[in-house]
Amino acid sequence: MANFHELIEGFHNFREEYLLKETEFFEELKHGQNPHTLVIACCDSRVDPAIILGCRPGDLFVVRSVAALVPHAGDASKSDAVMAAVEYGVKHLEVDNIVVMGHSNCGGIFGAINHEKIAHEKFISGWVSLANPVIEEMRREEPDADPVTFVRRCEEAAVLLSIENLLSYHWLEEKVCEGSLNLHALYYDMAAGTLNLWDAKKEDFVESRLAT
Repeated sequence: MANFHELIEGFHNFREEYLLKETEFFEELKHGQNPHTLVIACCDSRVDPAIILGCRPGDLFVVRSVAALVPHAGDASKSDAVMAAVEYGVKHLEVDNIVVMGHSNCGGIFGAINHEKIAHEKFISGWVSLANPVIEEMRREEPDADPVTFVRRCEEAAVLLSIENLLSYHWLEEKVCEGSLNLHALYYDMAAGTLNLWDAKKEDFVESRLAT
């Protein structure tokens, strides 16, 4: 879309193609939401979780943050927008799943790796610094990795860091331990057109496959 007026036109297309044709479905949504999954995704305009995961309105409760980062309980402020949404999803909507979805060519992770490029940008540099632990770890563990591989590893590691940070909130960890909440790590590779899932046994992200 080239301009704001096309967004308005887009709404009217949505109204004609969906609202007026699926009246019963949208009538139900008027009375409340009951999403089964909370997705924490990057703000990147190319990575819309509802489209990528093939979901309809009402299926997902979506939280978008730069690089899909989640602050540790010790780093979150009382006015943290990401954790406010997560807390609402867990405590009030009682979602069954939380998905953290990172992606390739992530500008947030690039900024965290090349911090000098954004050092003068207070809010961006402050936020992406949440990824510093994994970037430092990757530099120690893979000092000889080529630049492309290094960035990929950092992007993947940042997803796992967000999962780990979610578990630092006792009210969330309790639900995971009792089995009423499941956490999932995904990595969307835009170049390959694949969605990769974290496999704890293989300790790696593996390409998702349709069940046969």
